[in-house]
Amino acid sequence: MIAFHSIYIHELPENHRFPMEKYDLLPRQLIHEGTIEQHQFFAPQSIQNIYVEAVHSRNYLERLRNLELTKKEQRVSGFIHNDTLIKREWTIMEGTRKSAELAMEKNICFNIAGGTHHAFSDRGEGFCLLNDQVIAAHWLLKQKKVNKILILDLDVHQGNGTAALCANLDNIFTFSMHGRNNYPLRKEHSDVDIELDDGTKDAAYLYQLKEGLDNIMNSFEPEFIFYQAGVDVLESDKLGRLNLSLDGCKERDAIVFDLSRQLDVPIVTTMGGGYSKEINTIVEAHANTYRVGYDIRS
Repeated sequence: MIAFHSIYIHELPENHRFPMEKYDLLPRQLIHEGTIEQHQFFAPQSIQNIYVEAVHSRNYLERLRNLELTKKEQRVSGFIHNDTLIKREWTIMEGTRKSAELAMEKNICFNIAGGTHHAFSDRGEGFCLLNDQVIAAHWLLKQKKVNKILILDLDVHQGNGTAALCANLDNIFTFSMHGRNNYPLRKEHSDVDIELDDGTKDAAYLYQLKEGLDNIMNSFEPEFIFYQAGVDVLESDKLGRLNLSLDGCKERDAIVFDLSRQLDVPIVTTMGGGYSKEINTIVEAHANTYRVGYDIRS
């Protein structure tokens, strides 16, 4: 199943639309090519506040909902705030939470959106207002669906909010493999951080990923995986600084989904970043993630 959000890109102000075109184009591509069918999509509603409050401070949430954040705070978040944006954020959170619920039954589920890994308990950063994977992970643990969760973040930017939110939790293991010199300037400490030099290519990237995952499996046995599948690792990405090819990025996805298959654990994938000059490149890279995931786990 795939979460598709009913708040479309054209409903947002012009300054919010980049790089959000892909959220509208990707499902069209997947349906057009026959990778998935329309009935495999679901439209999430708004997440219950109790689930969000398990991760984020009530004061921050109240100010966010009431559009009370300062102009400086809004600039740091990457958005000028309005009611449509806030509604969209609560819907994205439910998309990932519901995806986690469905993945328990179907092995794999995707959120066309999500991966808001720069959001902290009391603030937003880098186009992230709330942290969807951590919220969904807390929900799984609270409902006693699983006992150990791996958050695997392969976006080119470190999942700093995720790392901070899970820093003292033994039942959520955070792994971030990201550009050493990329945003954020000040990194947090994940359980495992692999920092990549500018210009890292396919072979070196995939070797370090496999080695890193092997090391994790020697000490942590997850019962559920959240996968942040940013495609800003591509050589064509305007912000990424790494040099992965489309095939290399696709092989990265295959490694992750094959791991979930070998462990026989459910996996939820969120899109993460992607800022290549050509929108077709972004959509193709994201579509590869869905193709590979369904091929390995469905």
